[in-house]
Amino acid sequence: MRIQNNQPAFNTWTNYTMNINLMQKSMKRLSTGMIGNTDDPAGIGISERMRSQIKATEMARQNTENGISLAQTADSWLQKVSDMVSRMKSLAIESEGIMSKQDKSNVQTEFKAMQEEITRITSFNTSAAKFNGLYLFRGGNGVAVMTNDKVQTGNIKIQIGADVDQKVTLSLKDLQVSNTAVVGTMHTYEYNSTGDQVISASYHNVVHWNSIININKMSVGMDNTDPVKGKIIGKIDMAIDYIATARASMGAQQKRIENTRDGLMTYQDNLTAAESKIRDVDMARESSEFAKDQILVNAGLAVLGQANQLPQSVLRLLG
Repeated sequence: MRIQNNQPAFNTWTNYTMNINLMQKSMKRLSTGMIGNTDDPAGIGISERMRSQIKATEMARQNTENGISLAQTADSWLQKVSDMVSRMKSLAIESEGIMSKQDKSNVQTEFKAMQEEITRITSFNTSAAKFNGLYLFRGGNGVAVMTNDKVQTGNIKIQIGADVDQKVTLSLKDLQVSNTAVVGTMHTYEYNSTGDQVISASYHNVVHWNSIININKMSVGMDNTDPVKGKIIGKIDMAIDYIATARASMGAQQKRIENTRDGLMTYQDNLTAAESKIRDVDMARESSEFAKDQILVNAGLAVLGQANQLPQSVLRLLG
């Protein structure tokens, strides 16, 4: 019998302390729902990279949402422009009917109003078609330049991925009244007076966008018999096709971004699930571990009390 060192008590205390530590770790995991950095150091490193990727993907998805909103806004304005150009065609046809000079003047008043409204929507620093400060139909990337009432060159670029240079480019039409983009070519022919359909002259005139909405270059009062200045109905038809092409392009770009957004959502879900398997605690299993450790701690405490009573038996020898 030895009383200087109570070996059974020391062994019991060691096991009791280990079980206390295990129970405290279980309590921390259960209260946070996550493992600690000492539980799986390699896994924590992988998890942190995944978390960064998840957050970056979430922001990229938000960028795609903004891109979709921009495309939807641009398409709404294009619809209005298309409606007004179509109205201009109707007015041009109406002006060729039987009407008085005053009636034709009234038609021209509305025709001019359509041109001016399209110009107001698309042109100058007062352009109505904007999205979050970006001009939608002034060409370039929509960012205004401080001098000369211009915009920066290039296109709108959107970061749509979590990694470097994962970008998409949005291209917007330049519909300013100053834009001389070709919308088509008018082909007109003259035939000889003999009635045998022999072409005596042909004209192939390039039609520019600004010639449609510039009030000084087109009006319903123009002479439609003039092969160069006339034929405004045909010219407006080309402008309608030009706007329709712009809408088709915008719709295709919007659809692409929507597909990207859907892909990002799936990617984010998969990353989150993978990170959860590394970092998140299995609460059912951990509860069982906690209950076991709690029982062992209570048992260890009881056994420690018994071990501390062992040296008392020495007194019987002395008694």
